[in-house]
Amino acid sequence: MKKLLALGVAAALSFPAAAQDTVVDGMDFGPLAQLVGTWKSVDAGGIDMSPGQEGSDAGLGGPAVTPFYEVMTFEVAADATNASDQYLVALYYKQEVFRKIDDSKFHDQRGYLIYDQANNTVYNSFCVPRTTCVTAEGEAGNNMTLKASKRGIAESEYMTDNATTTDFTMTLNITPTEFTYSQNTVLDIYGKPFAHTDSSTLKKVN
Repeated sequence: MKKLLALGVAAALSFPAAAQDTVVDGMDFGPLAQLVGTWKSVDAGGIDMSPGQEGSDAGLGGPAVTPFYEVMTFEVAADATNASDQYLVALYYKQEVFRKIDDSKFHDQRGYLIYDQANNTVYNSFCVPRTTCVTAEGEAGNNMTLKASKRGIAESEYMTDNATTTDFTMTLNITPTEFTYSQNTVLDIYGKPFAHTDSSTLKKVN
């Protein structure tokens, strides 16, 4: 009896774990499928470090550190085929970020996370209301690093002349219930380079 029980346990352990469900609305979103829904900051919130404004406590171009909390919502957008060859599926997302000190919103972002299954690639294509848009890309997975594409930064003439974005890198670590991101936006502002960084951990709330 003990031998049969041992054999049964061994057989159960030999079965592979259930595959992660990646299909949403009939489309395969790969690792992005886990993101569909609404996410909110964990209690600690996130940290933003940006160049200080003139007259601020940080001083002109100094490191201004802002603790924040945020809400992000991801929903299925659509699929598309580029140049009769590249098939993509996209999640639309919105990101709203609030200062912890007074609950005021200081960052608003709208974009798409896009999955190319055939090439195992994820794109983050987004705009912020500072007349700047970015497209970053990298290898798909639960742990990803997305870097600005060759022509992945678009901005107004004012931003090009005064606060141009020269590079962007973002890392994402995704699970079904929690994801963490960190990002580095390299700016040329006030006549010198500045690494504008953000990091945060969020949990799914629906």
